Amino acid sequence: MEEDTDFRIRFSSLCFITDHVGFRGTIKSSPSDFIVIEIDEQGELVNKASDKPVYKVTKVLPEPNNLAKKAKLDLQILSFEETSNQEVSTLAGSSSEDHNFVPCSEMEDTIKDRTYKGEEESVDVLGSLLDEKTNELLNQFACDIKEKWDSKTELTGPSPEFSLGRILDKNQRATLHSAIRQKFPFLITVGKNCEIVVRPNLEYKELCHLVSEEEAFDFFKYLDAKKENSKFTFKPDTNKEHRKAVHHFVNKKFGNLVETKSFPELSDSADNPNVVITVRFRVKAHKHWKRSLLECQGRKDTYTAFTLRKENIEMFEAVGFLAVKLGVIPSDFSYAGLKDKKAITYQAMVVRKVTPERLKNIEKEVEKKRMNVFNIRPVEDSLRLGQLKGNHFDIVIRNLKNQINDSANPRERILEAIENVKNKGFVNYYGPQRFGMGRKVHTDQIGLALLKSETVKAVKLFFTPEDLDDPVNRAKKYFLQTEDAKGTLSLMPEFKVRERALLDSLHRFGITEEGCIQAWFSFPHSMRIFYVHAYSSKIWNEAVSYRLATYGSRVVEGDLVCLDEDADNEQLPSSKVHLVTEEEESANTYAIHQVVLPVLGYNIQYPKNKVGQWYQEVLSRDGLQTCKFKIPTLKLNVPGCYRKILKHPCNLSYQLMEDHGIDVKKEGSHIDEATLSLLISFDLDASCYATVCLREIMKHDF
Repeated sequence: MEEDTDFRIRFSSLCFITDHVGFRGTIKSSPSDFIVIEIDEQGELVNKASDKPVYKVTKVLPEPNNLAKKAKLDLQILSFEETSNQEVSTLAGSSSEDHNFVPCSEMEDTIKDRTYKGEEESVDVLGSLLDEKTNELLNQFACDIKEKWDSKTELTGPSPEFSLGRILDKNQRATLHSAIRQKFPFLITVGKNCEIVVRPNLEYKELCHLVSEEEAFDFFKYLDAKKENSKFTFKPDTNKEHRKAVHHFVNKKFGNLVETKSFPELSDSADNPNVVITVRFRVKAHKHWKRSLLECQGRKDTYTAFTLRKENIEMFEAVGFLAVKLGVIPSDFSYAGLKDKKAITYQAMVVRKVTPERLKNIEKEVEKKRMNVFNIRPVEDSLRLGQLKGNHFDIVIRNLKNQINDSANPRERILEAIENVKNKGFVNYYGPQRFGMGRKVHTDQIGLALLKSETVKAVKLFFTPEDLDDPVNRAKKYFLQTEDAKGTLSLMPEFKVRERALLDSLHRFGITEEGCIQAWFSFPHSMRIFYVHAYSSKIWNEAVSYRLATYGSRVVEGDLVCLDEDADNEQLPSSKVHLVTEEEESANTYAIHQVVLPVLGYNIQYPKNKVGQWYQEVLSRDGLQTCKFKIPTLKLNVPGCYRKILKHPCNLSYQLMEDHGIDVKKEGSHIDEATLSLLISFDLDASCYATVCLREIMKHDF
């Protein structure tokens, strides 16, 4: 197991961009020494009292190729992610007539004959929202898929897909998703940055190996409709082994959503009874699943915005606590960015399905956890990651001292360092807190395991205990020794919401690859992809350090540069990224602050120089040379993005003080170095780290 000292060595080896001497000091002596206040899109600090009773959250449509965490899949309207392209063998007991598919020429008539109320409305919706050409191409795509399946042709290579283009209106996208899946249950729809992509539903085809296509057709329509208190019944079946195969398929694929039971038909003989399999939505699962379009007509989700103040508590733990108290799930919370644990932080949040009054009712309970909720108000929509302008920091650095063997005046060293970073900026590394510094296992290690589909290893890494004798680490140690999820659950403290959710799922599904896949779904999408982003962030840090060590501040041929000076950090479309030519290097066309490097994903280009070669070598080293940065089993897609290698702090101010609060900045005052502290304030863009800026200023690792 990699110790944290190794992480410190790796982080301390990262290059600087400035050349001053720096100084030493201590940060985060207490949470009050590190205050973080989010800056919203209007440039306002979120800890200020809101003067608006109703605050409409700005809807910003992401452009293609944004950062993966911003370009999230529309998972609420994604019915079923595609499975791996593997051959599905016919299970025992399925009859040959069950494998018949509807001919393409008869498909339209067959669809119209099947009885689901609202079907004709689905066809009409497609005609009203899609132009005639797109509608025609969609029908042709559906026919082509059916013809391939009818001919028993396996779909080899990448799964075929058809794009409907970008649909900017969220409600129109939701309507199209539902209408397509109702008309063509053998297709699935996926949201990609406002684009709707249609693909074959391989689970539909797999079910057709077990039951008639008519049953498969109606079953997937039933799943998609998600009608409350409804049930679906397969045709009567006398073959027990075949019924077991159907039970197994449904529970393996959709066990977190539905449950199956067998019932004998009343008129059958006892010797050879006809038994029907009935499918019902699980009450808990259905409660949190997105309602069907017809159910939602005239009804709208409730959204409540608030500012969360927390002190010395991890953000995911805070969200888990609030979820329990409000009776919702963690994925009902949305936020613009992640915040430090050992700090006092203020951030905007929106919770779904909770009224402002209900949130106000738990204020007293929340305060007991060193948290506060205020600026509570109704809004119209959720927040998304990256929906902020940046963060403001008020930081106290204590016990200031010169670097070893440096006899210069400490005040001069501090002034030199601050002015140098104000002018030249700092290397825009991801901060150590992104990787869980201080722990035996870091988030990037879990992310690498997930990228390699090693879900059991990822679970065990997650439960690796620290060298501490407390209830949490005793529970983790017990789990790794016994793999007894139920027993560990009884030992794990109630406040460890994530750990308990994972254990509960492991107890239910087992500690196998398939069971661990299901267990990871106990985490919301934002938390699952957080670990994958951590690995990508670690590689980016090492890449930019290699880039600066190899080429310094020169912009060289093969570098990638950003052509949009006003582009946000990590929000650079590929059209704004340019590959530097030999002529442009000779003419010094670009400056170092324009250079960007890719954050790993499936939709990025690499530099065409030694840095690009370095990326390929590292991916090969980590066993990812063939990785497509898509994990269908976990519904994780990582498009990647581009990140500027340098950033500048804004509105920077500072004050030198003694620990007793005496201002010592004045000329001629005598300073006792042991009592000197620095109060420094500045603003950073979204996705920039204050600890990284301080590292550049101080030339000191924390």
